[in-house]
Amino acid sequence: MTRTKTAILVFPDVEVLDFCGPFEVFGVTRLDEAKRREEPSPFDVYLVAETADPVRATGGLRVVPDHSFETAPAADLLVVPGGWGTRPLLTNSRAVEWVKRQADGAKLTLSVCTGSLVLGAAGLLSGKRATTHWMALGLMRGMFPDVTVVDHLHWVEDGVHTSAGISAGNDLALRVVAKLCGEPVARTTARYME
Repeated sequence: MTRTKTAILVFPDVEVLDFCGPFEVFGVTRLDEAKRREEPSPFDVYLVAETADPVRATGGLRVVPDHSFETAPAADLLVVPGGWGTRPLLTNSRAVEWVKRQADGAKLTLSVCTGSLVLGAAGLLSGKRATTHWMALGLMRGMFPDVTVVDHLHWVEDGVHTSAGISAGNDLALRVVAKLCGEPVARTTARYME
């Protein structure tokens, strides 16, 4: 089986569930539930940070990335989570450029919560529809006037995939599983996570 290389960006003050939720969804997905213990997920999930140093997420959780920007393989699927740490990322040209490069080569790019602001800073939302956490909808409108900000949907698919608040990232990840692996696999994954 060729596994989908799934890069999840982590950074200081990343929202824990924003990256752990999709990590869990993609990590526990199985194409054959009867072989759950014998076969890996069709998603090869790894964490990427600017450096290989541990990152402190919200609440103080220490996270050790698998790769730095320099060592990360090209992703098939890129996940950009949110949290208060997205604000400094918006002016971090190294991070924004890495996101743009990875997204340019990826089959799918998705954001959770305010991770959409990073996608906007990378120019990936220009002329598209997108959403973000309800508290950041106005910020998104002000920062990216060429983006049609959608405030009534849990997630928006328009070339890139953006989701609303924290838990919406799990729903979007399950949606991606359905697109790539089929609805029955997504339903089985959701059931397993229950």
